[in-house]
Amino acid sequence: MLLLPNRKQETFVSLCVCIGEKAREEVKLRDMMTEKETATEKIISGLVKIMQCNIVLYLNPICTVRLMDIPVERKHCSFKLHAIEDRNAMANPSPAKSTGDPGITPLSPSHTQQNDTDQVPTGPSYVVVVAIDFGTTSSGYAYAFTKEPECIHTMRRWEGGDPGVSNQKTPTTILLTPDRKFHSFGYAARDFYHDLDPSESKQWLYLEKFKMKLHTTANLSIDTDLHAANGRRVKALDIFAYALAFFKEQALKELGDQTYGTFDNNDVRWVITVPAIWKMPAKQFMREAAYKSGLVSRENPEQLIIALEPEAASIYCRKLRLHQMVDLSSQNTQNGISPTENVGSGMTQGDRYVVVDCGGGTVDLTVHQIRLPEGHLKELYKASGGPYGSIRIDYEFEKLLCKIFGQDFIDQFKIKRPAAWVDLMIAFESRKRAAAPDRTNPLNINLPFSFIDYYKKFRGHSVEHALRKSNVDFVKWSSQGMLRMNPDAMNSLFKPTIDHIIQHLTELFDKPEVSDIKFLFLVGGFAESPLLQQAVQNMLQGRSRIIIPHDVGLTILKGAVLFGLDPSIIKVRRSPLTYGVGVLNRFVEGKHPPEKLLVKDGTRWCTDVFDIFISADQSVALGEMVKRSYTPAKPSQQVIVIHVYCSEKESVGFISEHGVKKCGTLRLDVSGTESTALRREIQTLMQFGDTEIRAMAVDVSTGRTVKASIDFLSH
Repeated sequence: MLLLPNRKQETFVSLCVCIGEKAREEVKLRDMMTEKETATEKIISGLVKIMQCNIVLYLNPICTVRLMDIPVERKHCSFKLHAIEDRNAMANPSPAKSTGDPGITPLSPSHTQQNDTDQVPTGPSYVVVVAIDFGTTSSGYAYAFTKEPECIHTMRRWEGGDPGVSNQKTPTTILLTPDRKFHSFGYAARDFYHDLDPSESKQWLYLEKFKMKLHTTANLSIDTDLHAANGRRVKALDIFAYALAFFKEQALKELGDQTYGTFDNNDVRWVITVPAIWKMPAKQFMREAAYKSGLVSRENPEQLIIALEPEAASIYCRKLRLHQMVDLSSQNTQNGISPTENVGSGMTQGDRYVVVDCGGGTVDLTVHQIRLPEGHLKELYKASGGPYGSIRIDYEFEKLLCKIFGQDFIDQFKIKRPAAWVDLMIAFESRKRAAAPDRTNPLNINLPFSFIDYYKKFRGHSVEHALRKSNVDFVKWSSQGMLRMNPDAMNSLFKPTIDHIIQHLTELFDKPEVSDIKFLFLVGGFAESPLLQQAVQNMLQGRSRIIIPHDVGLTILKGAVLFGLDPSIIKVRRSPLTYGVGVLNRFVEGKHPPEKLLVKDGTRWCTDVFDIFISADQSVALGEMVKRSYTPAKPSQQVIVIHVYCSEKESVGFISEHGVKKCGTLRLDVSGTESTALRREIQTLMQFGDTEIRAMAVDVSTGRTVKASIDFLSH
């Protein structure tokens, strides 16, 4: 570091020089300075003489120059000069108005990164970690006491269930009374709803498979609605809060029974799982639901951790022992691992593996590399996937029913006989799980009596007549009141969904970052499908070992408990999007487009510049911070509100570019931190290396903490 003469130099200048690839040396500028030359002029003239170095120079208002090495991307010398407002201009409102944003200029853009050895703050200690796997089709919880981290308890066996369907978890179904009060969840909700008189059931609000709404809603907010089976609308936040409150009550009751007393919620660290491909609004929505449910309080947000489903599965899969898994890649089930060893013991430094989480709503893919000796994980490629879960097969079945019986009838039947529709889909679920590549005998699906009866009233002829006239040869009518589907017909319902998954896997394995994959872990309820397993085997052709845990439906749940016990196990993640804010920069002729020019009080500004915090697919270490400093427009200003933008593109120049979206708001509450300083500098730190984006801020002149938050829902 070089301290320049302390003159009244009021301009903040950043100079970047990129020259030959081999240039890696530090430049000493002390002798370049004379009292008669301004710092900026002399630095520029001095740089002309230096043709073998890469340097970045910062001259800030207190005349400090920082020298640092930067990566070289060009072989020819190029200069970049960015001048940002002087001190007096900083105190005035910025003039950018073209996008409705208050114009802002960062005072000190930089990144800080914690070393692997740094301790990430863990907050208060907890007696137990409880993880809630809030799934699209089924949900449940598991827990482990912090003194016995290796002993993971799954929730008590649920009452109810379906023939041929495992009930390790309970269906994600919820029932509200006609006056919108919570009644029941899971099997209890479904069975009570089923037993209601048809005329009475129309008044009750029954919801299932509603989790996907958080992924598919473009402008998710706390006011987003869901539709119950009877067509009535209800606030999504209320439904998710009711569900989390139910799990809180069940888990605390079980913990109390375990410890022979009442268990204090403050002793619990809660973990909620979400798909890795969920955007930030959906993650924040789950946190808001947790606050509303009383799971945790806003005053203690660290008590809740949001876990990414494939990450949780990854953590658990590394601990699998031979008797806990099926290796599809080899007839020799030992495959180099003894019964007493786990998968992780067969991994060496740098080994790479893919986790494919096939759930009810989404399929999530993540790529990890193991780092020994601690066994920490590094994400090699940003999480990817899509809405290719098993419920798409249900939609294909519904389309088949529409083809046979008519879209108008199916729509009416779902509204007029909602409980019978639920019965029909339960019957289909059980047969769906029996689909296999080598199956030869037909699959029979029971039609509820009310379906047969209502169809005759609606159409004036029988279900059997509809099947004969439909030209759907592979579905026949059984006199026992069942639809008889031949195996090819059932397999055809799977094909569009499995094709999407295989296409995505193929594209993923073609990425340079996804080479030399040792294991592919297939997890999630849909992973039990023999049709999906065979398709993945055919795609990989032996390139990687395919591992399926025996308790495949509980993999994420158990992994989420392990993650709650040690949230720092994932050391490096990849940012799914590019995040930043819109700022003003001095207009540079030839660099900035003329239409972005704004002249204010004689100063030429470039508006709408995208100041990038983090780029898409950029590696972000746990604890890594992006630092920005902002200043209030007026000394009396109480709140600074800055819009946050995102894009799927790695390189973005302006917030007005195609594909850039306003995705959130950074709010700095500077009330109560008044200072006598001429210019108040609010230093903001944003953390991108965790499963959620966090913000914190400090008033530099007073050292006081400033309330900082990023809101992705109320934009």
